[in-house]
Amino acid sequence: MTGCCGRRDLLRGLAALGLIGVVNPDHARAADTDTAFAIWLKAFRAEALAAGIRPQTLDRALKGLHPLPKVLALDHHQPEVTMTFEQYLTRVVNPTRVDSGRRRLAANRPLLNEISARFGVQPQFIMALWGIETDYGASTGDFGVVGALATLAFASSRPDLFRKELLAALRIVDQGHFRAEDLRGSWAGAMGQTQFMPSSFLTYAVDYTGKGRADIWGDLADVFASIANYLQRCGWNGATTWGRVVLVPAGFDTALIGNKKAKRPADWAALGVRAEAGGDLPLDEADAELIRPGGATGPVLMTYGNYRVIMRWNHSTYFASAVSQLADRIAA
Repeated sequence: MTGCCGRRDLLRGLAALGLIGVVNPDHARAADTDTAFAIWLKAFRAEALAAGIRPQTLDRALKGLHPLPKVLALDHHQPEVTMTFEQYLTRVVNPTRVDSGRRRLAANRPLLNEISARFGVQPQFIMALWGIETDYGASTGDFGVVGALATLAFASSRPDLFRKELLAALRIVDQGHFRAEDLRGSWAGAMGQTQFMPSSFLTYAVDYTGKGRADIWGDLADVFASIANYLQRCGWNGATTWGRVVLVPAGFDTALIGNKKAKRPADWAALGVRAEAGGDLPLDEADAELIRPGGATGPVLMTYGNYRVIMRWNHSTYFASAVSQLADRIAA
């Protein structure tokens, strides 16, 4: 992979050899980028061939690719948004999303019950992930995934990640699941109503209706089953929940919060931890951790293994807590 400095050196070398002329600065920058991208793409094509992608797939999928300025702008200039945990929950787990989730749960109840029985994942958690990822399928993104990932593999600060995902996207095409132009998603390459990255699609997407391909864009059965399959294969326990909000006593050793050291709920209870309403904790979990996503003034959450599974989907306590609480409110 040619890094930023490497590309600048490459472009200087091309200019010195007379392969890049001196023109209007804006045009020169665009021409320089296109030239460097073409050189990078040729090297990547050789790598993809060596990885087993068929030449005809690469000919079709990579034809006419060029860096996407909007993707580069979004990657290089992502806004810094400082939001408290409470503000985040208010924004993400709002009444409209809760009501919409309840309506969709009711409308799809037979299908969700069937998928829940097969994968061992409660319907409300499928709804919550679907709701937070794409607002129940309303916001899936409309970037060409191959072009976006090629742009990011070429010019982002995480080229190895996006190179891997670009190869995975090409495997999706090569295996006949979808044409390259059918792969639409976010500027960062997350696809469909599940917002799976291509590698996650290859690992977890489910063709639930047996039509020959997993359609996470348009088939709700595949969307729900793919979410459930992801959770199940990451260790979901359908017999329990994510955790709960708890109360800790005055003088509680705060060093025990967020230290990733699990204890049995009975041990936490012995230290004075109580359920949110002040009652006794359920004691049937094998282990539990205490976390405080909102910091010193935020609520304390007792989290079980399922919470850690949600963290594998998105390694953010804000995200995992929002999914958990949206699921609770949808099911209430």
